[in-house]
Amino acid sequence: MIRICVFAGTTEGRRLVGFLKEQDAEITACTATEYGGELIEPAGRLSVLTGRMDEPHMEELFARERFDLVIDATHPYASAVTENLMTACLSTGTEYLRLERGRNSAPESAVCFADIPSAVEYLSASVGNILLTTGSKELAAFSGISDFEERAFARVLPVESSLTACREAGLKPSHILAMQGPFSVGMNAAMIRSVNAAYVVTKESGKAGGFEEKALAAMKAGAKLIVIGRPESGALGVSFADTLALLEKRYGFTARPKTSVVGIGPGKREWMTFAAQEAISSADCLIGAKRMLEAARPDQTVFEAVSPDAIVETIKEHKEFSRFAVLMSGDVGFYSGAKKLLPKLDFCEVSVIPGVSSMAYLCAKAGVSYEDTAAVSLHGRDAGIVPAVRRNRSVFALVGGENGAGKLVRELNAAGLGEVRVIVGERLGYDDESITRGSAGELAEKEFDPLSALLIENPAPESAAAGLPDAAFLRNAEDKPVVPMTKSEVRAVVMSKLRLKADSVCWDIGAGTGSVTVEAALAAYNGRVFAVEKKPEAAELLKENAAKFGLKNVEITEGSAPEACRTLPSPTHAFIGGSSGNMRDIIALLLEKNPHCRIVAAAVSLETVSQLGDIMKEGSFREAEAVCISVSKNRVVGGYNLMTAQNPVYIFTLQA
Repeated sequence: MIRICVFAGTTEGRRLVGFLKEQDAEITACTATEYGGELIEPAGRLSVLTGRMDEPHMEELFARERFDLVIDATHPYASAVTENLMTACLSTGTEYLRLERGRNSAPESAVCFADIPSAVEYLSASVGNILLTTGSKELAAFSGISDFEERAFARVLPVESSLTACREAGLKPSHILAMQGPFSVGMNAAMIRSVNAAYVVTKESGKAGGFEEKALAAMKAGAKLIVIGRPESGALGVSFADTLALLEKRYGFTARPKTSVVGIGPGKREWMTFAAQEAISSADCLIGAKRMLEAARPDQTVFEAVSPDAIVETIKEHKEFSRFAVLMSGDVGFYSGAKKLLPKLDFCEVSVIPGVSSMAYLCAKAGVSYEDTAAVSLHGRDAGIVPAVRRNRSVFALVGGENGAGKLVRELNAAGLGEVRVIVGERLGYDDESITRGSAGELAEKEFDPLSALLIENPAPESAAAGLPDAAFLRNAEDKPVVPMTKSEVRAVVMSKLRLKADSVCWDIGAGTGSVTVEAALAAYNGRVFAVEKKPEAAELLKENAAKFGLKNVEITEGSAPEACRTLPSPTHAFIGGSSGNMRDIIALLLEKNPHCRIVAAAVSLETVSQLGDIMKEGSFREAEAVCISVSKNRVVGGYNLMTAQNPVYIFTLQA
C-alpha cells in the first residue's frame, strides 16, 4: 500500500488531500493548527495530525511511519517549515516533493518589498489607514508602523490564536476583521472601503491565496497595494497540475474532478438560484459561452467553450483545477446542451443544478400557467412551428438566429394562422427585456432580437387524430392529369397500421398528392418524412400541400423507387402507396436499410396483392397481416341517398 504524507496548510494542500483520499493509498495530512485540521475530514485511509512540528518531531514521524513520499504543500512564506521538512526527509531517506503555488505578477501601481521591515519603514512614512491581509503571525512585525494602533486594521482567521496575536500586537477589537475566505473582489473592496484604507498589505500568495482578488479590489477601492515578496527556499517546487501528473504516472492514481452543470436562468445573476450561485462561487474554474460567463460575473479563471467536446477537452486539459462549473442558460433539463454533455462527463463527479427556464419565466411574465403548454425548440434546427400550433392550445417556442422570432410569426401568418395570439419575450431577464403582444398577423412585419422566446395561443386547435378530410388537400386542376390520392378512410387505417412515433423516419413511396405524407409528418413532428414520387405534376402538388400545412420535416425526392431511395436515411417506417411493379425490390431495399423497418403497403390490383401475399409468406416477419377495406359512399340520386361502392383496398403490414 502506498503511504503518502501531506503537509497541508494551504488551499492547494487541502485540494491535494481531497484527491489522494479517493485513491488506493494511505494518507496522513498534517496541519499546524486545529482550525486547519477541521477543514480536512478524516475518512477511510486518511488520518489527520494537528499541531506545529519542529525538525526533530518531523524526523521522528518519518522514521516511524516510513512514508513513500512527503509532499510539502505549506504556505510559500512558511520558509522555516520547508527547511525543516527538507532536513527531516534527508535524514530519514524519505522522498520529498515541494508543491509550489503559482505566482502572480503585481500590478504596475503596486509597491513591492522584499521583506516586512522594508514595508514597515515605507508605511511609517505614509498617511492613511492600512488593511493588513498577511495573517496573524506577521502582526508583531507590523506593529512598528507609526500610529499602528489607530491606523492598522487586520483581517485574520476567526480562531483564538489569531485573536490573541491581534491583542498582543496592540490592535483594537474594532480594528479586527475575523473571517474565513475565500473572498471575492467585491467583498474585498467592501472591506477596504469599510475601514477607509489607503493601503492594502498582502503577500504574493498566488491565485489560491486570493492575490488577484485583493489586487483588483485595491484598484477598485482606490487603495495602494503593498506586496511582500516571497522568501527564497532551497526547494525546487512543481505546480499543482504537475504534482497530480507525477502521482498519476508513478502510482496510477486518477483524478475525478468535481463538475457542476449549472442552469443560470434567463439572464441576470439575480435570477440564478442560491444553489447555482453556490456552485459557481465554490468552483475553481468556470466554463461556458461568453454571455453565460458575463452573467455570472466570476472572479475565478474562466474558459469560453460551448460544444460538449470543447467543454470536456477543457476539463481534461486543466488538471490544476479540481472543481468546475459548466454554465448553461435557462434550465439544464430544458432544450439544454447538458443532454449531450452529461454522458461525456463519466470521468467526473457530476452534479446537476437546475435553473429557471425561459419558458417558466415568459409564462410568469404573461401571467399564464404552462402545465398544458407544448414546448418546441427551433434554436439551431430547421423545424416548423405550424403543426405544433395547429394541434395545441398553447405552444412555447425557443428561436435563434437573426430575427428568428419575426420569421416564425410570418410563417404562422402564411399558413393561415394569422389570428393566433403571440407573446414575444426579447432578452428575457436582462435590464432591456421587452414583452410584445399581438396576433401573428399584427406582428408579421416586426423585427425582434435574436435572443427571443415566444408563447403562442391558439383558441381553436385541430384534432391530432388521423383522417384529415380529403378537401383539406390541394388537387390538380381539371385540365391536368389526375394525381392519385389515398382517401381519408383508407388513410386512417394506414396511419393506424404505421404506428408512427414523434421522432420516426418515414418513407412515403409513390406519394401522389401527399395526403399520407402530410398525416405522417404531422404525427412524426420531431422526425422526418421522405416522399418519393416519379411524376413531376404529383411532386409539385406534394410541395404545395407540405407548404400549406407548414411542414418543415418533409423532403421530396423525384424519381422511381427503389433507385431514387438508395441515398435516403434509414427508415423506421415506410408506406408504399405505389410501386410501379417494383414491390419486391422496394421491400428488399427497405429491409436492407433497416431489417426492423415497419412496412405498410396498399394494393388495388390483383397482381400487386399477389406479390405482397408471396412476400408475406416467404419472409421471416414476426408481424405479417393483410386486411381488405371495402368502402361505400353516399351519392344523391333524385332526392335519394344511394351508396356507391369504391374499389376494395388491400393493406399489408410487415415487420421483422
